[in-house]
Amino acid sequence: MASDERKIRGEKQIDENLKRVYEEVVNEEIPDRFKDLLSQLKSQSDDDGSDVSR
Repeated sequence: MASDERKIRGEKQIDENLKRVYEEVVNEEIPDRFKDLLSQLKSQSDDDGSDVSR
């Protein structure tokens, strides 16, 4: 019984840590180099009339 409780606590701790790390990654700022690349791609698509927002 104590083994089951320990397993459940361990799984809960793993879940909480994974959720915390995921939230940190989701809330990270996009690096400037990626913003620059996206801007360049948008500029190129605007120039040739393509729509990259699909």
